[in-house]
Amino acid sequence: MKVMAQLAMVMNLDKCIGCHTCSVTCKQTWTNRPGTEYVWLNNVETRPGQGYPRTYEDQQRWRGGWIRDRRGRLRLRDGGRLSKLARIFANPKMPALADYYEPWTYDYDNLIAAPAGEHMPVAPPRSLISGKPMKVAWSANWDDDLGGSPEILPEDPILQKVGEQVRLELEQTFMFYLPRICEHCLNPSCVASCPSGAMYKRTEDGIVLVDQDRCRGWRMCVSGCPYKKVYFNHKTGKAEKCTFCYPRVEVGLPTVCSETCVGRLRYIGLVLYDLDRVTDAASVENDTDLYAAQRDILLDPHDGEVVAGARAAGISQEWIQAAQRSPIYALIHTYRVALPLHPEYRTLPMVWYVPPLSPVVDAVSRDGHDGEDLGNLFGALDALRIPIRYLAELFTAGDTEVVADVLRRLAAMRSYMRDINLGRATQPRIPEAVGMTEEQMYEMYRLLALAKYDERYVIPTVYAEEAHRLEETATECALSFDGGPGMYESGPFGEASGRPVPVAVETFHALKQRQTTEGLAANSTRPSRVNLLNWDGKGVPEGMFPGAATDDRGGDR
Repeated sequence: MKVMAQLAMVMNLDKCIGCHTCSVTCKQTWTNRPGTEYVWLNNVETRPGQGYPRTYEDQQRWRGGWIRDRRGRLRLRDGGRLSKLARIFANPKMPALADYYEPWTYDYDNLIAAPAGEHMPVAPPRSLISGKPMKVAWSANWDDDLGGSPEILPEDPILQKVGEQVRLELEQTFMFYLPRICEHCLNPSCVASCPSGAMYKRTEDGIVLVDQDRCRGWRMCVSGCPYKKVYFNHKTGKAEKCTFCYPRVEVGLPTVCSETCVGRLRYIGLVLYDLDRVTDAASVENDTDLYAAQRDILLDPHDGEVVAGARAAGISQEWIQAAQRSPIYALIHTYRVALPLHPEYRTLPMVWYVPPLSPVVDAVSRDGHDGEDLGNLFGALDALRIPIRYLAELFTAGDTEVVADVLRRLAAMRSYMRDINLGRATQPRIPEAVGMTEEQMYEMYRLLALAKYDERYVIPTVYAEEAHRLEETATECALSFDGGPGMYESGPFGEASGRPVPVAVETFHALKQRQTTEGLAANSTRPSRVNLLNWDGKGVPEGMFPGAATDDRGGDR
C-alpha cells in the first residue's frame, strides 16, 4: 500500500441555482486575456442539454478517456503513441470553435457615436476573433438560454442513451444545473496523451497542471480529456486548464469558484488513496463496478495502518489531520451520497456530486401530495424512472440502483429533519430504513445544509518551512507568460511579494499568516508599495512617510 494525498471537491447539485457566479469569477481571475475569450475553466450546464463544448460526452465522436481492451488492460481511446505521431501536426479529434462558440462583444461605440436619427441605436454583437458583425448562435450556457427547448435536447448524448423512456414534452420535462471544472483525475488521460510531457499531476496534492515551458501546442491533451476541460490558447500556442487555484489552496484558501459560490454548494478537502490500486480500480471489467472500485481505493484516514503509511510516505501530521476532518471523505464514504461524474471514462475523477433530489420532490408536490413525506418520496423514486435513469448515466455508468439509494438517503434526511424542525419527536425508523443511525443522519444534514466555512473547506497549507518561499514566488507559475494571469508580476499574496499588486479579497485573507511571522514584510532590500488596507506594520518601506524626522532612538516622531 502506497498512500498518496489528493485534494478533491464535492458539489451538492440540489443547492445550485445556475447563477454562473462561479463561472464569471473564475473567468475574471484566470481567462480574461487574449486567446482565452472562449475558455471557461468553470462552467455551469443546464441538464438535459448538450453541454459545453457541444456533445462533449459523445466519446464515439471525440474519443476521450480510457477503454479496457480484451486483455483487461487500459489503453487510450484516442490511440497510442504511433497513432498520435501520425497526426501530430493535424489532430481532427477535437472540438472546433463552432462546438465551443465564437466569442463576441457588443459594439457599444455604436451607441455613443451614432448620429441623431428616428430610431434608437443598438449595440450589435461583433466577433472577438474577426471583429466583424455576427449573429449569436451558441454560447457556453446556451442550453440554459433556450430553457430546455426540444430544438437542442435530442442531441444530448445522455438522452440518447436513455432512449424511448424519456418523452421530451416541454411542460413535463425535468432540469437541474451541473457545474463543471477539471476533474483532477487519479488516472488522467490528458496527462497520458501529452507527447511533450507538459501535462503532469502534482505528487503532493494530485492537482493536474500544464507546464507552459514544455507545452508545444500539439493539443492531444484536448482530445484525450473526455470532459473537454483542457483548452488551447491560440494567442500563446499553449494548452491551459483549471489549476484548482493552487496558489490559493497552498495558503489554505478555497478555489475562487468555491469562495464566490452563492449557493455554498462546494466542499473541498483532502483524501488519502492507495496508489498501488489505482490501475486495478480503473481496469475493472464492468463499467457499473467503477464507482465502487474507485470508492474502495479511498483510504480511511482514521485507520492506524493508513496513518502509518501516510507518515512513511512523507505526509505531514497536519495533512493527516486534515484528511480526518475532510468533508469529502464523509460525503463519499461515511454517508455515501456523493458520486463521480462519468466513471465509465475510467479516469477516476476527483470532483464528485451529490445528485439532485429536487426533480422527484417537485413531481410529488405538483401532484398535490406532501413532498417531504418519506412514503411519498420512496414511492416516487420507484415510479419516476426518467430522472434516475438520466442521473445514472451521468454518475454511475447507468446503474440506477446506486443513484436510487443515494436519493433515498437524501429523502430520508428531509423527512427526518422535518420532525425536528416542527418540534415533533423523531422517528428512528426513517434513518434505519436507509441503513443509517439518527446521529449520522443529523450530522449529514448539518454538513449538507448548515456547514460553516471551515467545515466546507478543510484545506491544509503547505509545510511551514516552505510557506514563505511559496508566498514570495507564487507568480513564478506556469501561466506567468506574456498576457497571462501573472501579468502583474507581483503575486497575489502580500505587499512584499515583488512589485505593486491590485487590492483583492484574497490578498487580505492570505496575509493572515504573514501577520503572525517575525520577518519584515518590506524593507530596503525588497522595496514595494504598501497597501494600507492590509499592511501588517512589519517594516516601513523607504518613502512611506516622506520628510519624517527621527528621534535620538531612531524612531519616528
